[in-house]
Amino acid sequence: MPKEIVLNAFTMNCVGHINHGLWTHPRDRSADYTKLSYWTDLARTLEAGLFDAVFIADIVGVYDVYQDSIDLTARESIQLPVNDPTLLVPAMAAVTRGLGFGVTVNTGVEHPYTFARRFSTLDHLTDGRVGWNIVTGYLDSAARAVGRDAMAEHDTRYDRADDYLDLLYKLWETSWEDGAVRRDKGGRVYADPARIHEIHHDGPFYRSRGTHLSEPSPQRTPVLFQAGTSGRGQRFAATHAECVFISAPDPQTARRLSRQLREAVVAAGRRADDIRILVGLSVVTGESDAAARERHEDYVRHANPEAGLAHFAAGSGIDFSRFDLDEEIAYGPTNAIQSTTALARERGLTKRQLLDGLSLGGRYPLIVGSGETVADEMGRWIEEGEIDGFNLTRTVVPESFEDFVRFVVPALQERGLYKTGYSEGTLRQRLFGRGNGLTERHRGREIRRQARA
Repeated sequence: MPKEIVLNAFTMNCVGHINHGLWTHPRDRSADYTKLSYWTDLARTLEAGLFDAVFIADIVGVYDVYQDSIDLTARESIQLPVNDPTLLVPAMAAVTRGLGFGVTVNTGVEHPYTFARRFSTLDHLTDGRVGWNIVTGYLDSAARAVGRDAMAEHDTRYDRADDYLDLLYKLWETSWEDGAVRRDKGGRVYADPARIHEIHHDGPFYRSRGTHLSEPSPQRTPVLFQAGTSGRGQRFAATHAECVFISAPDPQTARRLSRQLREAVVAAGRRADDIRILVGLSVVTGESDAAARERHEDYVRHANPEAGLAHFAAGSGIDFSRFDLDEEIAYGPTNAIQSTTALARERGLTKRQLLDGLSLGGRYPLIVGSGETVADEMGRWIEEGEIDGFNLTRTVVPESFEDFVRFVVPALQERGLYKTGYSEGTLRQRLFGRGNGLTERHRGREIRRQARA
């Protein structure tokens, strides 16, 4: 029996997200990102296509590595300007019933105590449909903007995030017992104070002594997303993540990374199926293969590969503008996203080769074809790559998602690769087919057990 694909729509509260330059296409509406109707219309489209979630990326800071400036970043709107992603969720939730929300927030810019309340609030307002994409940051521009000289060292950022999560687990999982909220009007007891506890945390990076401000939400802890396949990132994922987002140019690379991740999860005392692994993917589709190729050619005429290279420069920490087209590039260790440069270093990619791979303005693998062709190729990725699903990037908005729902979703359903309706329950229940909360094997549950001992 084929595996049912997990599918997220990958977007961002900005104009240019992954496939850069396409904001100039005459049918693209991404410049309307400041309008609430843009997001509610998108939510309705994704719900009609039975997407598991809309995955909203975010950055703090600006891309200023390429040419040592924000000139190209500003002209092509390479994730600048960018608005807060969390504020979109209640509006999108109000017009949907099944769509989930994976929201990116950087652990380096907000104290866990206030962050915990914000995500408990979102989990309440969505009836348990929210997830958090945990990022530790990688831009020195972000560090400078909040008063630091530079980002902390790569592995130290994960050490800090471990402490951040441990404090959050105490707030979400232990501060309010099950049954603390009684809502007893006759007895004039909304919540039983004997079942509400002040948490104490004195970690290597964070301190807190306080009571979680929110009553337990449907999931308590939101579904935990994470992207990071460096050695330290994998260890972090093995401890905390439930959904892991990887970048892989082909199914063979995806299989290698997936096996490494699942082995790390098992080594951490969890089960291999305690995580869902997702690959970033771009799709251009149409009524036929020929129509899809024609549409792709149209999109390429508006894309900007150099803008994609500027985005890659920020993630890798390498200013590619300083290299000639065929000059050898030294992909040495950097303090940015280590996994970003790993594949480029393995293949010895030159600037010319990088630009060739960015013809659509982005670096994710691309499938061009009819709904049937795309469905077959996605099925191949699932089987050969040993993954669970995809983060589907946008190209021309909104038609790229509308086309996918129109052409690809029915083809996936015919092959038994995709659901025909939403199941009941929270986002965690839908993704894993089990309860609202973290599994007993998860670090958050371990902390809950320790609090009750």
